[in-house]
Amino acid sequence: MLRVVLFQPEIPQNAGAVLRTCAATSSELHLIGPLGFRLDSAGIRRAGMDYRAWAMVRRWDDWSAFEAGLPDGARVWVATTKANHAHVESRFGPEDWLLFGPEGSGLPVEILTRFADHAIRIPMHPKTRSLNLAQSVAVVLYEALRQNGFPDMR
Repeated sequence: MLRVVLFQPEIPQNAGAVLRTCAATSSELHLIGPLGFRLDSAGIRRAGMDYRAWAMVRRWDDWSAFEAGLPDGARVWVATTKANHAHVESRFGPEDWLLFGPEGSGLPVEILTRFADHAIRIPMHPKTRSLNLAQSVAVVLYEALRQNGFPDMR
């Protein structure tokens, strides 16, 4: 099962949309705090709709707790506009972790450096800065699912 990880997400509607995408794909959602909103906020409920019941969500207090909880040999892909390789050039495995940073600032340099060998970007026009977080998750997650034959999906 693929895992989507949001590091310190700031906008509840984005997290709700990602929660819905994870529920629709049977992917785990991991939220690393501090979060920029409450998990019971109206924005996350509205965007996630009634999919919360089907979503597998794990909340981590901070990066240290998350990193300590990673299984040995876990392969973490970091999505960043600073990466040299497009997400479609990567070969995702069925147990991979897809890590996305906060909407306003992206992932910290320390995390990007730690996982530099697995840094990916979504190709886009050079005049644009980035895609919305929920859109980015969907683009990368569905490519990873496609490469793995869309397991348990119709």
